[in-house]
Amino acid sequence: MTWTQIYDPLGHWWASTLVASLPVIILLGLLAGFKVKPHWCAIAGAFTAMAVAILVFKMPVVLAVTSFGYGVAFGILKIAWIVLAAVFLYDISVETGQFEIMKESIAAVTPDRRLQVLLVAFCFGAFIEGAAGFGAPVAIAGAFMIGLGFRPFHAAALNLIANTAPVAWGAIGTPVHTLAAVCGLPESDLSAMIGRILPVCSVIVAFWLVRAMVGWKDTFEVMPAILVVGVSFGATQFLWSNYVDSNLVDIVAGVVSIVATLTFLRLWKPRRIWRFDYDSVAPAPKVTAAEIEDQFGGEWAADKFDNDVRAREYSASQVLKAWMPFAILSAFVLIFGLPSVKLAINQATTPAFKVYLPDGKIRTGPPGWDVPYLHNAIYRAQPVVTKPAPEAARFDFNWLSATGTSCFLAAVVSGLLLGLSPIRLMRIFWRTLVRMRLAMVAISFMLGLGYVTRYSGLDAVLGLAFTRTGWLYPFFGTFLGWLGVALTGSDTSSNALFGSLQRITSQQLGIDPVLMCAANSAGGVMGKMVDAQSITIATAATAQVGNEGAIFRFVVWHSIALGAIVAMIVMLYAYLFSGAVPHGLTFIR
Repeated sequence: MTWTQIYDPLGHWWASTLVASLPVIILLGLLAGFKVKPHWCAIAGAFTAMAVAILVFKMPVVLAVTSFGYGVAFGILKIAWIVLAAVFLYDISVETGQFEIMKESIAAVTPDRRLQVLLVAFCFGAFIEGAAGFGAPVAIAGAFMIGLGFRPFHAAALNLIANTAPVAWGAIGTPVHTLAAVCGLPESDLSAMIGRILPVCSVIVAFWLVRAMVGWKDTFEVMPAILVVGVSFGATQFLWSNYVDSNLVDIVAGVVSIVATLTFLRLWKPRRIWRFDYDSVAPAPKVTAAEIEDQFGGEWAADKFDNDVRAREYSASQVLKAWMPFAILSAFVLIFGLPSVKLAINQATTPAFKVYLPDGKIRTGPPGWDVPYLHNAIYRAQPVVTKPAPEAARFDFNWLSATGTSCFLAAVVSGLLLGLSPIRLMRIFWRTLVRMRLAMVAISFMLGLGYVTRYSGLDAVLGLAFTRTGWLYPFFGTFLGWLGVALTGSDTSSNALFGSLQRITSQQLGIDPVLMCAANSAGGVMGKMVDAQSITIATAATAQVGNEGAIFRFVVWHSIALGAIVAMIVMLYAYLFSGAVPHGLTFIR
């Protein structure tokens, strides 16, 4: 059975576009407007997508059902597994008491909440994004900020805003690799162009992050620190993406920004310490923490004892031990994510990773099992592609090289090194699994919805509506990438969906295709904070499932405004600085 996608079944592009958008309207309407629990929103959105695909766009039922199942399987292994493992590591850190020491070590650097959010949400989150991606930064940094004393709402919303600028090179450069493969343009040029758009946004996002939490006056009080964070990160992003490679951009930029910020904060302090009104702050007692705990109990001491005094009571070895789980996590994720290591693991453990054809040659294309009924059964047509091309559907069951597995192994190793028995580790994991069960259902159905949207062509219908904007296409084409991430929850998926369309449309309009394909990825990063998958991960990690609608309403305007800034930068490159668009660059390896 084969089927070619239909992009205007109703005979009027605007009517077809409106119908194609129904799954998104249902999903976000229930989530933000009616405050329905996210797993029910995801289920409703997924079934709406299948109904629209089958009844309006004439997609065969077996293809619609199979694409949904393919998306669910992808969501469980590639996304939900990461979040579950990351929260498991966090729970181990809390269970062993190490998270309290980590919290105090950050408070020792600065008790100022504005600077803490820059260090944890922006710098540390960017490092995790570069190593793992796919929701791990929001889950880990969000849980970390709760440990620091941020309210769950603030922890979730601020991490969603922070997890934008680094997304284009997340998970060891996966979005850029995918973009180059889909659009057929040199990866070095695409990485460099993204690296000429987003570094400016890195500085803006650092400022925006603090401003979203406090007023203008309080934001400008820490402007020197904001500039150190944003400039160190953005400059490293630019240099590495333009001259070195597209794999380690965020990892190196995250490390540089952390080191630069910590060094700067040893030399500079804000004029006053800013805390939330719900922070319990009292003058530092003249007694030790142990005496306070003996007299009033640990809970009172944790709330009332001054952060600076408590932090000085921990030795360097205690602080290093407390940070050990996250150091192990970073090492595992980085090593497992290296292309050579991942390839070796996949070749040894992934079923159907390498398939030999009858002539003895290795099968090309994505690795993995051919999804029954779906693989190469659906064709994209003009104008989305230059000539009809089948859509591959292969599921690579990379159970060992998956990022979630590296996070899980890091958690197990950390737990054993911290003295937990295997039985106790199993109990902690079970509690984590029970707590995360609904979030995992929501994530899986979100991906099911995204895959139905992709294979039915609903995504292309929405994308084609953006191509009708003429000379304003650089602006709206950037928002096409934003839409792709908002729909799928992944910059990688957005690049896979719209990369080819961006190249075709830009060539037809006389706009540089390198710029517009890069704009798809750069604009997509700002859609990361509003996609239902990220919001679900954030609420699950910060223990506020059911509050997704409030978080969406808070971040949506930030997402649109930052997306418009990226779009304006792309417009400048398109019409004023077209000579700055790179062509023929080669990385220094």
